[in-house]
Amino acid sequence: MARDPLASVSTIATLQTQRIPGRADQVKNAAGGYAYAKDTWTRLEDFLILGTSGGTYYVGEDKLTADNADVLFKAITEDGSRVVALLVDVSTARPPRAPKNRPALFALAAAYAKGDADTRQATKTALSKVARTTDHLAMFFGYYKNLGGKATGRGSAPVVGRSLRTALGSWFLDGSPDDVAFRVCKARQRKTPQGEAFNLRDVLRIAHPSADGDQRKTLFGWIAGNISDDEARDELPAVDRFLTAKAVTTVDQAVRVVTEARVPWEFLPDAMLREAKVWDALVDTVGMTALVRNLSRMTRIGTLKPMGDATRRAVARLTNAEAIHRARIHPMDAWLAMRVYASGRSQPNPRADAHTWQPVPAILDALEETYELAFGAVEPSGKRLLVAVDSSGSMSWGGGIVVGGSPLGSPYEVGCAMAAIMARIEKGNVHVIDVDTSVHTSKVTPRTNLREIASWRPSGGGTDLSLPFLWAARERLDVDGFLVLTDNETWAGRQHPSQALAAYRSGINANSRVVVATLTPGGYSIGDPTDAGVLNMAGLDASLPMVVNGFIRG
Repeated sequence: MARDPLASVSTIATLQTQRIPGRADQVKNAAGGYAYAKDTWTRLEDFLILGTSGGTYYVGEDKLTADNADVLFKAITEDGSRVVALLVDVSTARPPRAPKNRPALFALAAAYAKGDADTRQATKTALSKVARTTDHLAMFFGYYKNLGGKATGRGSAPVVGRSLRTALGSWFLDGSPDDVAFRVCKARQRKTPQGEAFNLRDVLRIAHPSADGDQRKTLFGWIAGNISDDEARDELPAVDRFLTAKAVTTVDQAVRVVTEARVPWEFLPDAMLREAKVWDALVDTVGMTALVRNLSRMTRIGTLKPMGDATRRAVARLTNAEAIHRARIHPMDAWLAMRVYASGRSQPNPRADAHTWQPVPAILDALEETYELAFGAVEPSGKRLLVAVDSSGSMSWGGGIVVGGSPLGSPYEVGCAMAAIMARIEKGNVHVIDVDTSVHTSKVTPRTNLREIASWRPSGGGTDLSLPFLWAARERLDVDGFLVLTDNETWAGRQHPSQALAAYRSGINANSRVVVATLTPGGYSIGDPTDAGVLNMAGLDASLPMVVNGFIRG
């Protein structure tokens, strides 16, 4: 009997290297398989949360960045005001949705440079909410120069009009004069992303905002260099504290201004920041983000030591849920701090000597709790959840996930860390598996120590993301939901994940729901966008446990 080619066409079981018949919304992924194209707004959300630093196993950083920039510009053309609303939500959410603010600042600059009048108005309103520090403002300014500026002999310069002046001026008008003075004193000069000098004095001259009172008028005059330090400190307590701190010459003086005036560490002379006694005082007063970032320094100089009083106080702060929430500590901030601190070594400047220290176990334990608390208070859903971590070769590549220039580890490691938090929250109602072209037992349990994960090695090999559903069906495992942590580079299966899910629902649980958490911004997903029981989201979103919890409940 002659072969009938039509007999091979199936919407029930289609090779992953082929498009499902009738599904024009499927696109080829970087591994050669087919997945569902994400819409513009889902891709934009992925970019805002995941960024593009480091690229992926298959796609280099530059191409990934260019692709996501195109998505951003398309979204601005479609609805610029919606872009601004989304980036503000991502930037200001609690718990924080993105590990770093850089993609949101880039999107804000693009919206201002390329948007229509309504978009520009929305951008002006949003600037002070998203650019909360001098660092942030420097990033926005640098990005805007590239996107909406003009070419000069030295590179680029901003196109300055009334609208830009108003936008920049809002940064100096948001908050009380003393609050703004505090921000200014913490950092008056920074670098733009291009490495150019950025000075608030120059920005003030460009913006030329109108002062709304004598205090703010004094502040503007002091920034511009037209009002003396003595006059400014009489009007603005933050300036007085700053000048007092800068004038200290002894450790005892530094400790006194920290404990009595509660000055931040940025106000102190560099020489004082090498003193253990000064950091002993700062443990109680420094901001949470600064505390997390300076644990290695404090250990190296002897402030933090086993069973020490400063260690006890640092641990108390690192495990304070309210303080973590208020400071917008992202789980990945704690994860990165834990990885760096546990290593006992750092070398920020390759030309300088490496810094070494002996990690204090109590601090490592506290950082693990910081990681968990940073997700916010999430009650167990009471639902049965199968978590599948993609353990294929593309999830274990050496470049790993990079956030703000700092490597978080491979996508597999980050996926396991996310799986661990789900296991802790849901306890006995979660089972975790690893998946490549087979299903493997995962090491993740509710008691998993996050420090162990860095030493885990994934199975590697190809990718078949239909396996979580096929395995659950074969094992007759009745679950209310699936969480798949992946880069969506599936290609090796004889059935698409969405087809395997349909079979699972038909045979085991018709109401089972799926969350696909992507760990790279590739622009596609195994999750069928037309399936109301499937949700696509960014895998670094700190609201992941909360969203999964609510979605699985239905």
